[in-house]
Amino acid sequence: MQRWFTMIIQTYREEATQYVRNVYETVMARNPGEVEFHQAVKEILDSLVPVLESNPQYIEHRILERIVEPERLIVFRVPWVDDNHNVQVNRGFRVQYNSALGPYKGGIRFHPSVNASIIKFLGFEQIFKNALTGQPIGGGKGGSDFDPKGKSDQEIMRFVQSFMTELYKYIGPDTDVPAGDIGVGGREIGYMFGQYKRIRGGHEAGVLTGKGIRYGGSLARTEATGYGCVYFVNEMLQSRGLSFKDRTVVVSGSGNVSIYAMFKAKELGAKVIACSDSDGYIYNQNGLDIQIVQRLKEVERKRIKDYVQEHPGTVYVEGCRGIWSLQCDIALPCATQNEIDREAAEWLVSNGVKAIGEGANMPSTLDAIEVFLANEVLFGPAKAANAGGVAVSALEMSQNSMRLSWTFEEVDRKLQNIMKNIFAESVSAAAKYGHQGNLVLGANAAGFKRVADAMIAQGVV
Repeated sequence: MQRWFTMIIQTYREEATQYVRNVYETVMARNPGEVEFHQAVKEILDSLVPVLESNPQYIEHRILERIVEPERLIVFRVPWVDDNHNVQVNRGFRVQYNSALGPYKGGIRFHPSVNASIIKFLGFEQIFKNALTGQPIGGGKGGSDFDPKGKSDQEIMRFVQSFMTELYKYIGPDTDVPAGDIGVGGREIGYMFGQYKRIRGGHEAGVLTGKGIRYGGSLARTEATGYGCVYFVNEMLQSRGLSFKDRTVVVSGSGNVSIYAMFKAKELGAKVIACSDSDGYIYNQNGLDIQIVQRLKEVERKRIKDYVQEHPGTVYVEGCRGIWSLQCDIALPCATQNEIDREAAEWLVSNGVKAIGEGANMPSTLDAIEVFLANEVLFGPAKAANAGGVAVSALEMSQNSMRLSWTFEEVDRKLQNIMKNIFAESVSAAAKYGHQGNLVLGANAAGFKRVADAMIAQGVV
């Protein structure tokens, strides 16, 4: 009897493994050259084998074939006029990936690297991240290869107005609700909202999140992604009897996510010793003055190297990669995708890192994640640790719908509970499917199951 049962289990496992392999090969063939998208799909699919093995109905309903294909991908031209009266042309994108749980929800990124592969990679990740929050939001993402760096406010406004003149056709409070991302902050969201109102008429506050407080934004939204990442890492640390107190922390980036992750880590008793921007990083073993970093980056819009002029004891190093060679207890990659490769992961491990919390979207390569898991480093994957921003965006949508404004403390309490629940669900799912402690598999499994069940309930659509 036992032998027969073992043979049945083995058959299910082989069927699930082959199914995943076939779907991934189809994705590779249909999307040639889209390496970022391939990476995101592989990371998800590889971890779903035990889920499919235990839930053969997902194979029967061909959920993977359906979930890897976006419901629609919108690509459009964005012409605008610079300050020298020259016409410039950029490309805009919006992927509306999956709406099984609710309206599409995901940020807009302005960066020269943006292309269809990156937008699909981000949108695919967003499906599961949004599902983990437990809120009724689907997955989407958007952006443009426009580079806001060095542009005047007027140039950015003209570009954003042109971008929204096309995008407005595809979004709405109950359809698709964009937010900010790299290169898109409060200024850009304000310009987008103004142009949307100009075209549509009326005040549809719920069409965008990350808005200014005076016109429908939510308190704590600015802080949410950075705070949420630290809340998640704190849950990981506490699960092993550890904490942030007296720990050294290295944070990549110096934008919105990074700054508030640094503030919260310091509030919990840690010492932040390094951060970076796209040019290089600063390091001070005695700790950084985060308020100065915030002023330089958010108010004066300067480079991180300018910090050294105010703190001569701080070291500035050209190039970003070396930041991961610094000895630290906790690393929070909050800059961009694939910033930690296998070698950087090995540096961190050899220097005794105890926990990694991904504040950016998939900042660790698949090889790097292997290194962390093999060495039993606490690892919070992006779709879990990075979910605080979209969680509070959904809370902003709720406030807009109800015509209410919650206090900072109310929103922050809700955020803390959401991050605790994400951690608990990820731990539970990892254990359920035989991979205790593997939060990558746990987060993927928990998010996937919520979306897959909704897709089955809604039929073949």
